[in-house]
Amino acid sequence: MKVLIINGSPRVGGNTSTALNEMVKVFDAEGIDSETVQIGNKDIRGCIACGSCSKNGKCVFDDAVNELAPKFEEADGLVIASPVYYASANATLIACLDRLFYSTHFDKTMKVGASVVVARRGGCSATYDELNKYFTICGMPVASSQYWNSVHGREPGQAEKDLEGLQTMRVLARNMTFLMKSIALGKEKYGLPEKEEHAWTHFIRE
Repeated sequence: MKVLIINGSPRVGGNTSTALNEMVKVFDAEGIDSETVQIGNKDIRGCIACGSCSKNGKCVFDDAVNELAPKFEEADGLVIASPVYYASANATLIACLDRLFYSTHFDKTMKVGASVVVARRGGCSATYDELNKYFTICGMPVASSQYWNSVHGREPGQAEKDLEGLQTMRVLARNMTFLMKSIALGKEKYGLPEKEEHAWTHFIRE
């Protein structure tokens, strides 16, 4: 089984990496393959709603988003992590996720999602809710832990002192592993849930 981890921090080896490394240790122990891709320091522009992806099957801007797309399709789970900026995620990460989720047309149903947020002090829960929206719009179960998935620290290395936060990451990784394995067994026996044709409605009436 495979997990794709997207690190939205611009700082290599920072506190967000510390949180994710705690998860990777558990994935390794559980026999789960994981790959971490750091995109917070990449040049990634936002979606311009051009619609090219519906024709070409990929985003018109050929950058890290198109590189992530096949990794996401192959993965059984997706971890999205971000530092907190003004009670929100890193803007580069949001630009990446908007385009990644919108331009990829493969079925994401029952891929397990988990979001991780890191802050000096506040804004974690707002950012956590923001990131979970990407999972819940496309049939992805959300993995939870013993507390909201957050770790605290500002200066490099401070996250290592947040013992409860690091424990939360380990529990999250174990819960995510259990969900992925359970879903895999369920798919073998029952298949995926029946799908209905999408009923598109709009709120503007002429």
